[in-house]
Amino acid sequence: MSGGGSIETGALLAIIEQSGMAVATLTEGLERDELLHSRLTRAEVLRQVRVLARGVTAIGAQTRGAMPELDWSGWEVMHKQLALPPGEALDEALWFACQSLVPAMLLWLRFYRQANAGLFQMTV
Repeated sequence: MSGGGSIETGALLAIIEQSGMAVATLTEGLERDELLHSRLTRAEVLRQVRVLARGVTAIGAQTRGAMPELDWSGWEVMHKQLALPPGEALDEALWFACQSLVPAMLLWLRFYRQANAGLFQMTV
């Protein structure tokens, strides 16, 4: 997909990027226990990661193919893990998303925004 994106794709990529930036901002400098024991921050980070994961699962195959370095399958798994009930498995998934998946997603989105800005445009 070398041309412009669609309204839906552009909007989804914007939501993904905004949620990722929110997670990065909220978790900056936090250790695992600080995040997991901070009721308000943890709740907001979990909400933002869930928004991001839902957005990723809605991205179409053509757009995914245009950005192959993004860990699409990792986010599909994460989306399922984020539906787990509160407990150690959910805590591990949340921490992994904050420390690994989100930073990588933001890095690659920045790269693709520069390399192929058309993907991020909301055009009809």
